[in-house]
Amino acid sequence: MWDFIQYQILVMKWMEELIGDGLAALGLDISTRIGGSIHFFIYDVTKITILLCVLIFVISYIQSFFPPERSRGIMTRFHGVTANIAGALLGTVTPFCSCSSIPIFMGFTRAGLPLGVTFSFLISSPMVDLGSMVLLSGVFGFKVAAAYVVLGLVIAVAGGTIIEHLHMEDQVAGFIRNGRNTALIETVKPTVRERLAYSAEQVIVTFRKVFPYILAGVAIGAVIHNWIPDSWIENILGGGNPFGVVLATLIGIPMYADIFGTIPVAEALLSKGALLGTILAFMMAVTALSLPSMMMLKKAIKAKLLGTFIAICTAGIIIIGYAFNLLQNYFQ
Repeated sequence: MWDFIQYQILVMKWMEELIGDGLAALGLDISTRIGGSIHFFIYDVTKITILLCVLIFVISYIQSFFPPERSRGIMTRFHGVTANIAGALLGTVTPFCSCSSIPIFMGFTRAGLPLGVTFSFLISSPMVDLGSMVLLSGVFGFKVAAAYVVLGLVIAVAGGTIIEHLHMEDQVAGFIRNGRNTALIETVKPTVRERLAYSAEQVIVTFRKVFPYILAGVAIGAVIHNWIPDSWIENILGGGNPFGVVLATLIGIPMYADIFGTIPVAEALLSKGALLGTILAFMMAVTALSLPSMMMLKKAIKAKLLGTFIAICTAGIIIIGYAFNLLQNYFQ
Protein backbone atom coordinates (compact mmCIF):
# COMPACT_ATOMS: atom_id res chain seq x y z
CA MET A 1 0.00 0.00 0.00
CA TRP A 2 2.80 2.42 0.87
CA ASP A 3 4.63 1.62 -2.37
CA PHE A 4 1.42 2.44 -4.24
CA ILE A 5 1.08 5.76 -2.41
CA GLN A 6 4.73 6.68 -2.95
CA TYR A 7 5.17 5.65 -6.57
CA GLN A 8 1.71 6.11 -8.07
CA ILE A 9 0.37 9.07 -6.04
CA LEU A 10 3.46 11.03 -4.98
CA VAL A 11 5.97 10.15 -7.71
CA MET A 12 3.16 9.65 -10.28
CA LYS A 13 4.95 6.91 -12.23
CA TRP A 14 1.79 6.42 -14.27
CA MET A 15 2.11 10.00 -15.51
CA GLU A 16 5.80 9.52 -16.35
CA GLU A 17 4.91 6.51 -18.48
CA LEU A 18 1.91 8.28 -20.05
CA ILE A 19 3.98 11.33 -21.03
CA GLY A 20 6.75 9.07 -22.37
CA ASP A 21 4.24 7.14 -24.50
CA GLY A 22 2.74 10.40 -25.76
CA LEU A 23 6.12 11.80 -26.79
CA ALA A 24 7.03 8.50 -28.46
CA ALA A 25 3.76 8.62 -30.41
CA LEU A 26 4.80 12.06 -31.65
CA GLY A 27 8.04 10.56 -32.95
CA LEU A 28 10.34 11.77 -30.17
CA ASP A 29 12.95 9.30 -28.89
CA ILE A 30 13.11 9.89 -25.12
CA SER A 31 16.27 7.77 -24.85
CA THR A 32 18.24 10.58 -26.51
CA ARG A 33 19.56 13.59 -24.59
CA ILE A 34 17.11 16.02 -26.17
CA GLY A 35 14.17 13.65 -25.91
CA GLY A 36 15.06 12.72 -22.33
CA SER A 37 15.35 16.39 -21.34
CA ILE A 38 11.94 17.20 -22.82
CA HIS A 39 10.42 14.16 -21.10
CA PHE A 40 12.00 15.09 -17.75
CA PHE A 41 10.86 18.72 -18.06
CA ILE A 42 7.22 18.03 -18.96
CA TYR A 43 6.85 15.24 -16.39
CA ASP A 44 8.47 17.08 -13.47
CA VAL A 45 6.71 20.40 -14.12
CA THR A 46 3.34 18.63 -14.34
CA LYS A 47 3.97 16.47 -11.26
CA ILE A 48 5.24 19.29 -9.06
CA THR A 49 2.46 21.64 -10.20
CA ILE A 50 -0.24 19.15 -9.23
CA LEU A 51 1.36 18.37 -5.87
CA LEU A 52 2.04 22.06 -5.25
CA CYS A 53 -1.56 23.13 -5.77
CA VAL A 54 -2.98 20.32 -3.65
CA LEU A 55 -0.48 20.87 -0.84
CA ILE A 56 -0.89 24.65 -0.78
CA PHE A 57 -4.66 24.25 -0.55
CA VAL A 58 -4.47 21.75 2.33
CA ILE A 59 -1.76 23.62 4.24
CA SER A 60 -3.49 26.98 3.74
CA TYR A 61 -6.70 25.52 5.14
CA ILE A 62 -4.75 24.36 8.21
CA GLN A 63 -3.01 27.73 8.39
CA SER A 64 -6.36 29.52 8.48
CA PHE A 65 -6.74 28.21 12.03
CA PHE A 66 -3.49 29.96 13.04
CA PRO A 67 -3.69 33.68 12.20
CA PRO A 68 -0.81 35.82 13.58
CA GLU A 69 -2.83 36.91 16.62
CA ARG A 70 -3.67 33.36 17.61
CA SER A 71 -0.14 32.18 16.87
CA ARG A 72 1.31 34.81 19.19
CA GLY A 73 -1.20 33.80 21.83
CA ILE A 74 -0.17 30.16 21.54
CA MET A 75 3.55 30.87 21.75
CA THR A 76 3.24 33.16 24.79
CA ARG A 77 2.02 30.15 26.79
CA PHE A 78 5.39 28.40 26.50
CA HIS A 79 8.76 29.19 28.02
CA GLY A 80 12.36 28.06 27.57
CA VAL A 81 13.17 25.32 25.08
CA THR A 82 9.47 24.39 24.93
CA ALA A 83 8.77 27.83 23.47
CA ASN A 84 11.47 27.28 20.84
CA ILE A 85 9.89 23.95 19.92
CA ALA A 86 6.49 25.65 19.63
CA GLY A 87 7.99 28.34 17.38
CA ALA A 88 9.68 25.75 15.17
CA LEU A 89 6.50 23.67 14.87
CA LEU A 90 4.49 26.76 14.01
CA GLY A 91 6.90 27.34 11.15
CA THR A 92 5.78 24.08 9.53
CA VAL A 93 2.31 25.50 8.74
CA THR A 94 3.38 28.96 7.59
CA PRO A 95 4.78 30.46 4.32
CA PHE A 96 6.79 28.42 1.86
CA CYS A 97 9.78 30.73 1.38
CA SER A 98 12.06 32.72 3.67
CA CYS A 99 11.13 36.11 2.17
CA SER A 100 7.49 35.49 3.13
CA SER A 101 8.48 34.38 6.64
CA ILE A 102 10.48 37.51 7.51
CA PRO A 103 7.47 39.88 7.84
CA ILE A 104 5.82 37.40 10.22
CA PHE A 105 9.11 37.12 12.14
CA MET A 106 9.16 40.92 12.46
CA GLY A 107 5.57 40.92 13.70
CA PHE A 108 6.31 38.28 16.34
CA THR A 109 9.39 40.18 17.50
CA ARG A 110 7.48 43.47 17.65
CA ALA A 111 4.82 41.74 19.74
CA GLY A 112 7.44 41.01 22.41
CA LEU A 113 8.01 37.30 21.91
CA PRO A 114 11.49 36.12 22.99
CA LEU A 115 14.09 36.59 20.29
CA GLY A 116 15.13 32.93 20.34
CA VAL A 117 11.54 31.79 19.76
CA THR A 118 11.10 34.09 16.77
CA PHE A 119 14.36 32.81 15.27
CA SER A 120 13.27 29.20 15.75
CA PHE A 121 10.22 30.13 13.70
CA LEU A 122 12.31 31.97 11.10
CA ILE A 123 14.62 28.99 10.57
CA SER A 124 11.85 26.40 10.48
CA SER A 125 9.33 28.20 8.28
CA PRO A 126 11.14 28.06 4.90
CA MET A 127 13.22 24.97 5.61
CA VAL A 128 10.61 22.59 7.01
CA ASP A 129 6.93 22.42 6.19
CA LEU A 130 4.26 19.80 5.66
CA GLY A 131 4.54 20.18 1.91
CA SER A 132 8.27 19.49 1.90
CA MET A 133 7.72 16.21 3.70
CA VAL A 134 5.20 15.03 1.11
CA LEU A 135 7.35 16.09 -1.86
CA LEU A 136 10.54 14.66 -0.37
CA SER A 137 8.74 11.37 0.25
CA GLY A 138 8.09 11.13 -3.46
CA VAL A 139 11.77 11.63 -4.36
CA PHE A 140 13.79 10.14 -1.50
CA GLY A 141 11.28 7.97 0.36
CA PHE A 142 9.44 8.44 3.63
CA LYS A 143 12.41 7.72 5.91
CA VAL A 144 14.54 10.44 4.33
CA ALA A 145 11.65 12.91 4.32
CA ALA A 146 10.87 12.27 7.99
CA ALA A 147 14.55 12.55 8.95
CA TYR A 148 14.88 15.80 6.96
CA VAL A 149 11.91 17.33 8.78
CA VAL A 150 13.07 16.19 12.22
CA LEU A 151 16.64 17.41 11.72
CA GLY A 152 15.39 20.68 10.24
CA LEU A 153 13.36 21.20 13.41
CA VAL A 154 16.46 20.37 15.47
CA ILE A 155 18.40 23.13 13.68
CA ALA A 156 15.53 25.55 14.28
CA VAL A 157 15.22 24.75 17.99
CA ALA A 158 18.99 24.67 18.60
CA GLY A 159 19.56 27.88 16.63
CA GLY A 160 16.83 29.74 18.47
CA THR A 161 18.04 28.46 21.83
CA ILE A 162 21.63 29.59 21.16
CA ILE A 163 20.49 33.04 20.04
CA GLU A 164 18.29 33.32 23.12
CA HIS A 165 21.23 32.62 25.44
CA LEU A 166 23.44 35.14 23.65
CA HIS A 167 21.06 37.95 24.74
CA MET A 168 21.26 39.89 21.49
CA GLU A 169 18.00 41.80 21.80
CA ASP A 170 19.88 45.07 21.25
CA GLN A 171 20.73 43.80 17.74
CA VAL A 172 17.11 44.10 16.63
CA ALA A 173 16.33 47.23 14.61
CA GLY A 174 14.93 50.09 16.66
CA PHE A 175 11.72 50.44 14.64
CA ILE A 176 10.82 46.87 15.65
CA ARG A 177 11.86 47.06 19.31
CA ASN A 178 10.16 50.42 19.85
CA GLY A 179 7.01 49.43 18.02
CA ARG A 180 6.09 46.52 20.24
CA ASN A 181 2.45 45.87 20.94
CA THR A 182 1.64 42.90 23.11
CA ALA A 183 -2.13 43.28 22.85
CA LEU A 184 -3.73 40.46 20.92
CA ILE A 185 -6.48 41.37 18.50
CA GLU A 186 -9.57 39.21 18.63
CA THR A 187 -10.67 38.14 15.17
CA VAL A 188 -13.96 36.75 13.94
CA LYS A 189 -13.80 33.00 13.44
CA PRO A 190 -13.98 32.29 9.67
CA THR A 191 -16.64 29.98 8.29
CA VAL A 192 -15.77 26.83 6.37
CA ARG A 193 -16.64 28.62 3.12
CA GLU A 194 -14.31 31.50 4.01
CA ARG A 195 -11.51 29.08 4.88
CA LEU A 196 -11.97 27.31 1.53
CA ALA A 197 -11.97 30.65 -0.29
CA TYR A 198 -8.81 31.68 1.55
CA SER A 199 -7.14 28.37 0.65
CA ALA A 200 -8.05 28.74 -3.02
CA GLU A 201 -6.72 32.30 -3.04
CA GLN A 202 -3.44 31.14 -1.48
CA VAL A 203 -3.08 28.50 -4.19
CA ILE A 204 -3.28 31.19 -6.88
CA VAL A 205 -1.02 33.69 -5.08
CA THR A 206 1.65 31.17 -4.07
CA PHE A 207 1.60 29.38 -7.43
CA ARG A 208 2.20 32.63 -9.30
CA LYS A 209 5.08 33.42 -6.97
CA VAL A 210 6.90 30.07 -7.09
CA PHE A 211 6.10 28.77 -10.59
CA PRO A 212 9.02 30.61 -12.25
CA TYR A 213 11.38 28.92 -9.77
CA ILE A 214 9.80 25.55 -10.52
CA LEU A 215 10.44 26.06 -14.24
CA ALA A 216 14.03 27.12 -13.55
CA GLY A 217 14.63 24.25 -11.15
CA VAL A 218 13.21 21.63 -13.50
CA ALA A 219 15.19 23.06 -16.42
CA ILE A 220 18.41 22.82 -14.40
CA GLY A 221 17.44 19.31 -13.31
CA ALA A 222 16.82 18.28 -16.93
CA VAL A 223 20.26 19.52 -17.94
CA ILE A 224 21.93 17.71 -15.03
CA HIS A 225 19.93 14.55 -15.66
CA ASN A 226 20.61 14.24 -19.38
CA TRP A 227 23.69 16.27 -20.26
CA ILE A 228 26.19 16.26 -17.37
CA PRO A 229 28.29 13.07 -17.06
CA ASP A 230 27.86 11.00 -13.90
CA SER A 231 31.59 11.19 -13.22
CA TRP A 232 31.48 14.98 -12.89
CA ILE A 233 28.78 14.89 -10.21
CA GLU A 234 30.43 11.99 -8.39
CA ASN A 235 33.79 13.81 -8.31
CA ILE A 236 32.28 17.05 -7.02
CA LEU A 237 29.39 15.94 -4.80
CA GLY A 238 30.07 12.22 -4.38
CA GLY A 239 31.91 10.26 -1.74
CA GLY A 240 35.28 11.05 -3.30
CA ASN A 241 35.13 14.69 -2.23
CA PRO A 242 35.27 15.12 1.57
CA PHE A 243 34.32 18.79 1.18
CA GLY A 244 31.22 18.08 -0.93
CA VAL A 245 28.79 19.07 1.84
CA VAL A 246 30.59 22.36 2.50
CA LEU A 247 30.71 23.12 -1.22
CA ALA A 248 27.01 22.33 -1.72
CA THR A 249 26.08 24.55 1.24
CA LEU A 250 28.14 27.48 0.00
CA ILE A 251 26.71 27.10 -3.53
CA GLY A 252 23.17 27.06 -2.17
CA ILE A 253 23.41 30.21 -0.02
CA PRO A 254 23.54 32.82 -2.85
CA MET A 255 20.62 31.18 -4.67
CA TYR A 256 16.94 31.90 -4.15
CA ALA A 257 14.22 29.29 -4.44
CA ASP A 258 11.85 27.35 -2.27
CA ILE A 259 11.50 23.66 -1.58
CA PHE A 260 9.48 23.18 -4.78
CA GLY A 261 12.19 24.66 -6.97
CA THR A 262 15.06 22.72 -5.40
CA ILE A 263 13.52 19.24 -5.48
CA PRO A 264 13.93 18.63 -9.25
CA VAL A 265 17.58 19.67 -8.98
CA ALA A 266 18.04 17.34 -6.01
CA GLU A 267 16.32 14.51 -7.89
CA ALA A 268 18.68 14.89 -10.83
CA LEU A 269 21.78 15.12 -8.62
CA LEU A 270 20.79 11.96 -6.73
CA SER A 271 20.39 10.02 -9.99
CA LYS A 272 23.91 11.12 -10.99
CA GLY A 273 25.62 9.80 -7.87
CA ALA A 274 25.65 12.78 -5.50
CA LEU A 275 25.52 11.78 -1.83
CA LEU A 276 22.21 12.18 -0.01
CA GLY A 277 23.53 14.42 2.77
CA THR A 278 25.27 16.67 0.27
CA ILE A 279 22.02 17.13 -1.65
CA LEU A 280 19.99 17.86 1.49
CA ALA A 281 22.60 20.38 2.64
CA PHE A 282 22.22 22.19 -0.68
CA MET A 283 18.43 22.23 -0.34
CA MET A 284 18.54 23.53 3.24
CA ALA A 285 21.01 26.27 2.34
CA VAL A 286 18.89 27.45 -0.60
CA THR A 287 15.64 27.55 1.37
CA ALA A 288 16.92 28.97 4.68
CA LEU A 289 19.87 31.21 3.75
CA SER A 290 19.18 32.63 0.30
CA LEU A 291 20.90 35.95 -0.42
CA PRO A 292 17.68 37.92 -1.14
CA SER A 293 16.25 36.77 2.20
CA MET A 294 19.37 37.80 4.07
CA MET A 295 19.24 41.24 2.43
CA MET A 296 15.64 41.63 3.59
CA LEU A 297 16.46 40.36 7.07
CA LYS A 298 19.33 42.86 7.34
CA LYS A 299 16.71 45.62 7.49
CA ALA A 300 15.26 44.09 10.65
CA ILE A 301 18.38 43.04 12.56
CA LYS A 302 21.93 44.34 12.87
CA ALA A 303 25.03 42.80 11.33
CA LYS A 304 26.21 40.98 14.48
CA LEU A 305 22.92 39.11 14.93
CA LEU A 306 22.62 38.45 11.20
CA GLY A 307 26.13 36.98 11.13
CA THR A 308 25.34 34.82 14.16
CA PHE A 309 22.15 33.56 12.52
CA ILE A 310 23.95 32.68 9.28
CA ALA A 311 26.83 30.99 11.15
CA ILE A 312 24.49 28.86 13.29
CA CYS A 313 22.37 27.77 10.32
CA THR A 314 25.40 27.05 8.13
CA ALA A 315 27.11 24.97 10.83
CA GLY A 316 23.91 23.03 11.53
CA ILE A 317 23.30 22.34 7.83
CA ILE A 318 26.86 21.11 7.29
CA ILE A 319 26.72 18.83 10.34
CA ILE A 320 23.42 17.33 9.19
CA GLY A 321 24.79 16.90 5.66
CA TYR A 322 27.74 14.85 6.86
CA ALA A 323 25.50 12.86 9.22
CA PHE A 324 23.20 11.90 6.32
CA ASN A 325 26.19 10.91 4.20
CA LEU A 326 27.43 8.58 6.93
CA LEU A 327 23.98 7.02 7.33
CA GLN A 328 23.06 6.97 3.64
CA ASN A 329 22.99 3.17 3.44
CA TYR A 330 20.38 3.11 6.20
CA PHE A 331 18.02 5.29 4.16
CA GLN A 332 18.31 3.28 0.94
